[in-house]
Amino acid sequence: MEASFPVALSAQLAIEKRLDTLAHNLANIRTAGFRAEEVKFDEMLKKGDGFGADPISMASEGTSFLSTKNGELTQTSNPLDMAVAGDAWFGFQGPNGTVYTRDGRMRINEAGTVETLTGYPLLDAGGAQIQVDPNGGPLNIARDGMITQAGQQLGAVGLFTIPPTAKLTRFDTSGVVPDQAAQPALDFSQAGVMQGFVEGSNVNPVLEMTRLISLQRAFESAANLVQSNERSLGDAIQTLGGSK
Repeated sequence: MEASFPVALSAQLAIEKRLDTLAHNLANIRTAGFRAEEVKFDEMLKKGDGFGADPISMASEGTSFLSTKNGELTQTSNPLDMAVAGDAWFGFQGPNGTVYTRDGRMRINEAGTVETLTGYPLLDAGGAQIQVDPNGGPLNIARDGMITQAGQQLGAVGLFTIPPTAKLTRFDTSGVVPDQAAQPALDFSQAGVMQGFVEGSNVNPVLEMTRLISLQRAFESAANLVQSNERSLGDAIQTLGGSK
């Protein structure tokens, strides 16, 4: 009977963590470039005591990771909107180094620096900021990221590939920082820039809502198990105490 307490408690902790991530994902369904947070759970096996007690299987607290699945593309026809076709990322200069994102909505500041909507400079493949003429007219951006303005080539938007084994840490809402170095993308048949498009969140709202409902039911079941065992334990103590 007592063995069920840690099992139910581990289940509640795991479910609570997953519910938190699902709620955060659902809150960012319409956030451009947002990467959904997933949780991986492992089984923890507690050995028996050697006196006939069976091993106890419990869920771990869970390890969070960011999904790298692509989001849906929406055509905006805005020349300062960009999306990535393929497995690559834009890079911008963050407070502590390069941050990578799939949110390609950009603007040009008064100095002519191409920057994100939150004010961070967009980078080329070499890690340098991109400068254009703020009064020079619209930009044309090719698949390889080359920027042309008024017939002149002014630089190229950098695309970067992140190792699939890298752990991603979220920066703000749509940025990520990998624990392994990203590399400039060189094969534009596999990855490229799409001007006039924006990539949305990669959260699947129907799937997340289904998961949310299932987890809420599982949490209630685990809570009922704890309460049932508490009542049984209380009854046992009362019975043993009254038998003296």
